[in-house]
Formats: sequence, C-alpha cells, structure tokens
Amino acid sequence: MNALDSWLNKTQEEAIEPELPICDPHHHLWDYEGSRYLLDQLLADIGGGHNVRSTVFVECSSMYRKDGPAAMRPVGETEFVQGIAAMSASGGYGECRVAAGIVGFADLTLGAAVDDVLEAHLIAGHGRFRGIRHACSWHDSDEIRNSHTNPPPGLLMDASFRQGVARLEKYDLSFEAWLYHTQLEELLDLARALPGTSIILNHVGGPLGIGPHRGRQSEIFDGWARNIEALAGCPNIVVKLGGIAMPLNGFDWHKRDQPPSSKELATSQAPYYLHCIEHFGAERAMFESNFPVDRRSTSYTVLWNGFKRIAAGGSEAEKAALFHDTAARIYRIGSA
Repeated sequence: MNALDSWLNKTQEEAIEPELPICDPHHHLWDYEGSRYLLDQLLADIGGGHNVRSTVFVECSSMYRKDGPAAMRPVGETEFVQGIAAMSASGGYGECRVAAGIVGFADLTLGAAVDDVLEAHLIAGHGRFRGIRHACSWHDSDEIRNSHTNPPPGLLMDASFRQGVARLEKYDLSFEAWLYHTQLEELLDLARALPGTSIILNHVGGPLGIGPHRGRQSEIFDGWARNIEALAGCPNIVVKLGGIAMPLNGFDWHKRDQPPSSKELATSQAPYYLHCIEHFGAERAMFESNFPVDRRSTSYTVLWNGFKRIAAGGSEAEKAALFHDTAARIYRIGSA
C-alpha cells in the first residue's frame, strides 16, 4: 500500500444508496513512469459498494504510438483503451463495462485535415469511440499549469481550431471542453457559432482557486454562475458534475491530515453542482469521478457518497438521469 492509499483509508464510508445505477462518464487510464492506473486499479476503486454499471474513458495522452505521422500518434491511445474495454466486456472482470465509451485526442487545429485522424479513431474504437477532447485550459499565471496539450491563449477562438471542431458533427462525435472558468465566454461564443456540434463541458467549467484566484471564491463563483446560466441556454451543451476535487480548485483537501468526509465534500461542492442542475436540468447534467485525478483528495466511494448527498432532494427520475441515464444517452451506451 502506497502513501496515498494509506491516507485515503483514514476516511472510510459505506456506499449510500448502493443499488442506484451509475455510469461514470469521465475517468482516465495510464501507465506513466511512477504512476500506474489501469483496469485493476480502477476496478479496486469502483469496488467500494456503488453500483457502477459502465464507464467512459477520456483522453490523457496515454500510450500514443511511438512512430508514424505525428497527427496519427494519438490513435494509439484509443487502441490501448479498446483493448481494456474488450477485456472488461468479456465478463471476466465483473459486471461493470469499463470504457464502454472512449474519448480521444486529435489536433483540431488541423481543420478539415483532421478527418483522417477522426476516421482512424473510429476504426480503432470498434464502435466505442464517441468524441474528441482537445484540452484548452490556459492561464497567464505561472502558478497555474496549462493543459497537457500546451494550448495557446485564445485557442477556442482560433479559426483553424473551430474548423476542426466543426468536423466532429459529420461523424456524430462530441467535443469535450476542458478549460478554466476564465475561458467560459470563449466557449459560449464557440457553442453559438457551431450549434450543430455536441459540446460536453468538463468539470463544471474549471473554477480556479489557486494563484491569483486564491481567496476570491465568492467573487469567482458569481461570475462563473452567470456564465453557466448563459451556457445552459445553448441546447448543444451538456455539463459534467465533478472534477473540482483537484488541487487547482483551491479546496486544499489534499493537504489535510485526513481526507474529507462525503458530508464535507457535499457542503463545499453543492453550490456548483446544484446551480448547474438548476439551469441545465438533470437531462443535460451527469456526475463524474475524474479518477484518478480527483483521487488526490478523496476515495471513489466517498466521492460518490458526496454526489448522492447533493442529489438527495431530487426525484427518483432526476437521480436516475444524473447518475446514469444522461451519461448513457449522451455516450450511446447500452444496458450492461
């Protein structure tokens, strides 16, 4: 057991509403030097009592091809994840269907030339490939790390990039939008310019709480909330409820002697998630784990308990949508 596991074990809970079906629409798989999160690790996390029926893998620059044209190398990630999905679909690793949907990376600044990459992903995904995430999160502060894709400022407004995003509609693929709250107005402009493109807003729009934003949570929330309301007015956008247990969000749970309880998580996160649910509706919102990234702050079981506490006031139909049905519909995942 490593140091992180030992720390997470200091806060243990039984799963709340263990029968409620879950489709986890956002997790990663990787094997980097010094960091490994593959099928066994994911299954260990989801085995804590929640009824996780299926999951969606989202790109993380994992297992790119070593050789060949640079634009095509990200297809190696889809090939890698498809192998894990096939393992899971065999039934030999439990009931959960891991990576039933796959989201990969393609350089959307290629414009119309991105078609070849999209078609290669679709072939490699064997019917599971669902979209592209070209992460756009950028900030001018040296205290805030930009996305692993090294985006330039203003990428969402770039003409070539938008031409690439527009190509997704032809293939019935979605655009996964990972950005910071300071870029939400750019995303709004993109969504209005491309109303036929399905856009999935990751991590409730990345509200920052570090660097120049530390200590300004109330002020930032107000501006973030107004932008969320405007984005909800675009019928082509859905939102993922999660991903704010990262250090960049400024809650600093990872610095504590003991991880937060689900009650603590719910108290801190509820304003963000409930605001999104109010404006997007349960049919356009879905809870996500963002594991193993959010694992730095909380365990899988405690995280989903926090979500369930937040959604406790919803109807049975709303909870079904938020925890399973919206994600299964958006990512076209059949019953497991």
